[in-house]
Amino acid sequence: MNGGSQSLSLGEAASRFLVSLPPEAREISQQEVYRFARWYGWEQPLAELTAPDIANYAERLSLSDADYTKKLELIRAFLIYAKKEGWSKTNLAIHLRIKKVKSSSRSSPGRGLPEAISLTQQGYAELEAELAALKDKRPQAIEEMRRAAADKDFRENAPLEAAREQRGQLEGRIKELEETLKLATIIDGKPGGTSKVGVGDSIILCDLASGEELHYMLVNPREVDPTRGKLSSASPIGKAIIGRGQGEVVEVTAPVGKLRYQIRQIEH
Repeated sequence: MNGGSQSLSLGEAASRFLVSLPPEAREISQQEVYRFARWYGWEQPLAELTAPDIANYAERLSLSDADYTKKLELIRAFLIYAKKEGWSKTNLAIHLRIKKVKSSSRSSPGRGLPEAISLTQQGYAELEAELAALKDKRPQAIEEMRRAAADKDFRENAPLEAAREQRGQLEGRIKELEETLKLATIIDGKPGGTSKVGVGDSIILCDLASGEELHYMLVNPREVDPTRGKLSSASPIGKAIIGRGQGEVVEVTAPVGKLRYQIRQIEH
């Protein structure tokens, strides 16, 4: 690692990574990569990020978003690039581990009625489409496992283990989607006159430190899609703004300190 890379800040590294991407990929990645940089401090040297820092970021996402895999993939690509460019001594991306969501608390008998799940009409349709697409992938996943099991010329069954893990993730997501759609109720809109932020609203926030405007749609954690600005109502920002009104300023606690946002616009 050269001297210039040693002192490269997290924000500068994020900007260089985004410039290296094709325009379409850059647009998809920018919001999440910049959020990652702001969370730990724009000026913090990238070389000072540690494995626990990265693991804690993954943990934070897992606690706020039911479907956080896409966010982790965007950050993972950034960290892999950082290692490739020599900005980081180790591949920090390996510490962004996807945690399996436990659903036993909802499905165990004797624990009362299942928790209601509120989804937007668009979100419900998208989850239905995802479920259908995943079911279409089942035959391919089964075939990949069969081929891997038949191949005896590999060490430690690595291809077979990978195929099994992929199949397990596929079936786990199918089960999660089926349960979500079964329990879901669709949000038809808000009663007239309310001016407070709620699930299903489109929000414009202003980062008071940078002046950047952030566009979100506040959704149930199961609808989260960072590439399309769909923000979980259970995320730190979601919890801070829900029930608040236009013009109000909210604070979110991050490792770099307090992040302050003003709610500029609410669209029901």
